Amino acid sequence: QVQLVESGGGLVQPGESLRLSCAASGFTFSAYAMSWYRQTPGKGRELVASIDSTGGSTTYADAVKGRFTISRDKSKNTVYLQMNSLKPEDTAVYSCKAVSSRSNYWGQGTPVTVSS
Repeated sequence: QVQLVESGGGLVQPGESLRLSCAASGFTFSAYAMSWYRQTPGKGRELVASIDSTGGSTTYADAVKGRFTISRDKSKNTVYLQMNSLKPEDTAVYSCKAVSSRSNYWGQGTPVTVSS
């Protein structure tokens, strides 16, 4: 059974940090590129960051460059999103996605609220 389980979301003040985790199971984690998306009611779904299957290449949305870092740990089948210098506009539900040439899978999401 394929599972992507996100954790680490919560309520923080502007300028603070959070680290999101996405634990994968039920598929060959090392064969999939991984991405983090975020969604808000007004803006729809936005790609935040991606990392290739080897962890050697990453990409970021312009809005988060220099503040967010995506990484993966093959020993734990987990992808992370380190979010620093959080802003109110980062408030969203964050979901991870696993992508290969054959299939893709989504997690259920974890909410992040940045507010003073």
